[in-house]
Formats: sequence, structure tokens, C-alpha cells
Amino acid sequence: EEGEEDEEEEFPGLLGHGEGVLQLKTPTRLPSLPGGERAIGVAASGLFSLALSADGALWSWGSGGDGTLGHGDEEDQRQPKK
Repeated sequence: EEGEEDEEEEFPGLLGHGEGVLQLKTPTRLPSLPGGERAIGVAASGLFSLALSADGALWSWGSGGDGTLGHGDEEDQRQPKK
């Protein structure tokens, strides 16, 4: 259980619901992608998540280490970012 707490602190925002939401007990839909775009596909790993919007844009959030989110930096993202 201690490892789970460490992971929550180390990778906040993996759920994509913003800062301060570290855990949800049931699957919870994101209201929508920023800008009201509609997601047509999603993928998730232990460190980051991806969503494909109807217009073909790729959104990512979670841990940005080693540039995994594709934003040109290593910043963690607490909400979906194009």
C-alpha cells in the first residue's frame, strides 16, 4: 500500500481530471476534451493516457518523463493537452 501512495504523489493527474484528483473508485468520464472536442479513441498506460479526437488530433496527459507525451518537453500534464 505504501508503494501506491508514492505512485500517486509521483504521478499526479494521470486520470486527466485536473490537479487534486488522485483517485476515483469508479470509472468516471472526463467532461470533454478541452475546446469541446469529441474523443473517438482512448488508450492508457500506467504513466500516461492518450485520446484521439474526431478531427484527428492526439491529446495526452500524465507523466511527461523522457518526452513521452510528445509536447517537446518533459512536463507532467494534469489535464489533456494537444
